[in-house]
Amino acid sequence: MQTNQTPINLIFGPVASRRFGISLGIDLSPNIKQCNFDCLYCELAASKTISKQNSSPKVSDIIDQVKDAIQKHQQIEVITLTANGEPTLYPYLDQLIDELNKIKQNKKLLILSNGSTIYKNNIFRSLQQIDIVKLSLDCATQKCFKKLDRANNSVELHKIIDGIITFSKVYNGDLILEVLFVDGINTKDDEIDKLYQILKQIKPNRVDIGTIDRPPAYDVKPIGFDKLQEIANKFTDINVNITFKNRPKSLQSFNHQEIIKLLKMRPLTQDDIDNTFDTSSVEILKKLIQDKIISVVESSGVLFYKIFEI
Repeated sequence: MQTNQTPINLIFGPVASRRFGISLGIDLSPNIKQCNFDCLYCELAASKTISKQNSSPKVSDIIDQVKDAIQKHQQIEVITLTANGEPTLYPYLDQLIDELNKIKQNKKLLILSNGSTIYKNNIFRSLQQIDIVKLSLDCATQKCFKKLDRANNSVELHKIIDGIITFSKVYNGDLILEVLFVDGINTKDDEIDKLYQILKQIKPNRVDIGTIDRPPAYDVKPIGFDKLQEIANKFTDINVNITFKNRPKSLQSFNHQEIIKLLKMRPLTQDDIDNTFDTSSVEILKKLIQDKIISVVESSGVLFYKIFEI
């Protein structure tokens, strides 16, 4: 049910996001954690999972606060639906999306979801009305999923995977998947290979891969940047964005052939270029772009350099 008392604040920001631009956040569970996952790596405290929200803010209160924020902060680029938990559990999501689309002006609407409800018809339809949909997919197997994401019994991994694949075929916005790697759980070669096969079927606009960078709810460990780089290189022909705090910088020199070989393996982000290409390599890269051997494409604020497609 919608709570009668308006929470002090249903929105936060705007904040600068390296992946999405200047973002105004909407918290659809501002007072308590309400989630159907209890992920080992979650930055929120461990809690019992739920299948539906027990406390929900009113759509009208959210819209009032968003309208006010848009008037005050003209630089906002995206309006982000999130929650202390899972935003698609918000029972009035379809109505909220409709109202936000009426007032968002030239801003994009983004949702950060764990993907757990994608196969439900009402959620499937609602998400198609959002400009950018970012879903989590940490595991390809039930064993890994049960151990890492610790989902409510109402959640089934195979339905999530099938739902995302189906969604990707009809969705016209930017579909982004996020994989968070935890040492020793979803980092085994077999699990990574199976996940790659699923990603190839989904064909998302972008895959963000990362690891733990904030104190987790449980005693689990992050992986290093080198391991993330190794995983990214396995995800060939996919736009992979490595998200890693304090990313190491190791400038190297590449010739024409080496740059083309790198980009045939996988598209590189601007961060990849900035952290690995020396000045001479950047100049060669510019020439390859000028000669239309390499193209630059954007995926929701992240630039990718890839082999030019005719």
